Amino acid sequence: MARRYPSTIAAAVEHEIVITKSRFITHVVPASDPAAADRVIADVRKQAWDARHHCSAMVTGVLGDQARSSDDGEPSGTAGVPMLEVLRRRDLTDLVAVVTRYFGGVKLGAGGLVRAYSTSVSEALDRASLVRREALTDVTVDVPHADAGRIDNVLRDWVARRRAVLGATSYGAAATFAVSVPHDDVDVLRADLAAASGGTLDPVVGAERIVDVPGAPASTGHFGA
Repeated sequence: MARRYPSTIAAAVEHEIVITKSRFITHVVPASDPAAADRVIADVRKQAWDARHHCSAMVTGVLGDQARSSDDGEPSGTAGVPMLEVLRRRDLTDLVAVVTRYFGGVKLGAGGLVRAYSTSVSEALDRASLVRREALTDVTVDVPHADAGRIDNVLRDWVARRRAVLGATSYGAAATFAVSVPHDDVDVLRADLAAASGGTLDPVVGAERIVDVPGAPASTGHFGA
């Protein structure tokens, strides 16, 4: 069975909710490492300098093995950890969530804060687009320029029907197409290219790597909050 890797998000999302007069403004932003996440947090602090709290949670690493959270002055365990739990439950990595709170004058209590911060992140993620990640094998194939347009159409149709990604095409003596495919589909791709070219195309198989594959909105599927 193929190993599953945590997904990430395609682009930054901002979302605001108001609970008992307090404003909770959430930024969920892609971040490839803790330093990138720290820069996001610093930027949010700078933009919303007059807010009382900027609570945060981040998960980074291909396996989601680096995680950190901060309550930023809220009672211990009422903000950062609940936010982090939402990211963990949705099996996400390489992102940071920052919730800025403008206090509305009414205390929410520990339970109310946990619900407010977790709901803020959850609703923001519901508006994000997921990018799933898979271990795919790189394959390249050189195609004569005269056949490049037709093979481009063949490959676009091929990847649309499989868990595969068509990379950038480079042009030199020939047009070199790059495709990332599941290991078990390498022979299928080889056979389909042979059929499309009368046996003249000979793909070159490269290394396996973790590849971003655009997915569905985070609100679909089994993801919960």
